[in-house]
Amino acid sequence: MEWRAGTVSVAGHDLDYACWGPAPGDAPTLVMLHEGLGSVGLWRDWPEALAEATGMGVLAYSRAGYGRSSSVQLPRPLDYMTREAEDVLGPLLDAAGVTSAVLLGHSDGATIAAIYAGSVSDMRVRGLILIAPHFFTEPEGLAAIRAAKSAYESGDLKDRLARHHDHPDVAFYGWRDAWTDPGFADWNVGDAIDHWRIPSLVVQGSEDPYGTLAQVREVEGRAYAPVEALIVDGTGHAPHRDAPEIVTPAVAGFCATLMALEDAPSEAH
Repeated sequence: MEWRAGTVSVAGHDLDYACWGPAPGDAPTLVMLHEGLGSVGLWRDWPEALAEATGMGVLAYSRAGYGRSSSVQLPRPLDYMTREAEDVLGPLLDAAGVTSAVLLGHSDGATIAAIYAGSVSDMRVRGLILIAPHFFTEPEGLAAIRAAKSAYESGDLKDRLARHHDHPDVAFYGWRDAWTDPGFADWNVGDAIDHWRIPSLVVQGSEDPYGTLAQVREVEGRAYAPVEALIVDGTGHAPHRDAPEIVTPAVAGFCATLMALEDAPSEAH
């Protein structure tokens, strides 16, 4: 599987990226948006597996402050996910030459993809794959995020993150301090769902400490476009890592259905 990597300048930042499979201009592309502590490297071998399973191109990038991308000043604004969706994602797709895309996001990345689909009119985006998305805060999730501080400052989390991030303190505290800010308690972006006009696949681990099935129900209750929900029993916040044998075929099947619909000739009326 061919792999290509580089850096692209978008919205005043140098963002590191990697591509697998066909180039973005040559085939539909899965665009991967990482979690709140993620990066290109922390997707591990899943992008290559997705390229093989779907036949699509795959593009992953690290947001500013993550991975090998340029840093940001802290604290992050409390609407940082909305800003990423509205200011960065579209220009990134432009710079990469993406002509047809399915957005695949995990956690914060899923929320960014959801906001983009609900606030930006982009005909290139054909569908959404949202893994452990957040649309509003929940006490359980906030408690888990607060608890991560001790794992970072006293455990081995900082060392593990430092292998994948040039600026691990920026990655960790930018995420943790925004989510635990008192002003974030009322954060809610569920209205983005009301404006989707593309199909979605929502994947949630049944044992996710950061979010409950209420996040999935929010999508099912608000979306006008078709929604598929996949609850993966016995998995946590990263069901694609805990159970790739379930999630990878589900992603491939969703993408195959999207591409078949796109390729089908329109019926005359």
